[in-house]
Amino acid sequence: MQNFDTKTFEPSTHGLVFDNLLKHAVAPRPICFASTVDKNGQVNLSPFSYFNYMSQNPPICVFSPLRRMRDGSTKHTLDNIHEIDEVVINIVNYDIVQQQSLASTEYAKGIDEFAKAGLTPIKSQKVKPPRVAESPVQLECKVRQVIPLADGPGAGNLVIAEVLCMHVKHHLLNEQDEVNQADLDLVARLGGNWYCRVTEDNLFEVPKPLRKLGIGVDQLPEHIRLSTVLTGNQLGLLANIEAIPEETDIAKNDAHIQQLLSMWAQDKVQLTNELHRYAAQLLDQGEIDFAWQVLLLA
Repeated sequence: MQNFDTKTFEPSTHGLVFDNLLKHAVAPRPICFASTVDKNGQVNLSPFSYFNYMSQNPPICVFSPLRRMRDGSTKHTLDNIHEIDEVVINIVNYDIVQQQSLASTEYAKGIDEFAKAGLTPIKSQKVKPPRVAESPVQLECKVRQVIPLADGPGAGNLVIAEVLCMHVKHHLLNEQDEVNQADLDLVARLGGNWYCRVTEDNLFEVPKPLRKLGIGVDQLPEHIRLSTVLTGNQLGLLANIEAIPEETDIAKNDAHIQQLLSMWAQDKVQLTNELHRYAAQLLDQGEIDFAWQVLLLA
């Protein structure tokens, strides 16, 4: 049985504990380098994990430079954007994760973070700030709006940036201009000093919901919906169909099923549990249709 007990935290009373827990919970967060310039052409490069993709048409990315905790003052990235409303969002992958961490150091204005982090600036096509040559994907953006969320220490400023063009490393693209997700070797920010890396081993696919309505968990047969064996994820897979399948003889011809039916013929509860366990294994292997046939025998 699932444990639904919780402990409640509020920002006004739990302060840094609240902030630390939230950063662990709202994760993983993608990381970008934002490169900006001021009115004098001075370049700034800063990493952000308060960052994401927010709109397809127009293509919009959002990131948030926070005010400094010590005094509530604004950081160079935000100051630059108010002077020159352009930014390049450079995606961070594993090859440059240590350099992005180094660039998060709060260097004084005028210090070149590209040089400090050992990264290579290259000229952009549509905006003034340079791109990070080592980044696998670089997004040249026009800043459409900056939304201050407050004016105290730690307050965010949502930078809404429209993507004007995107540069992708040639070696990442196939002949159809498609990219293999694992090849990007992306990293993401977690809580504390923790990061994670997107590798082939930890990738998995989730079937998109049907364009027509799935029946939903509430319409599953009771013995399935209230199963003590099947997980919520497995119930979700089973419920993503338009109608409960018709029972066939496919499962009955399976050797393991025949063994279970024989062994537990006199114990309906145990037979149901064993069929559910077998179905759970099939679901984890992506054999959804066969799992349904097994469950229909219970």
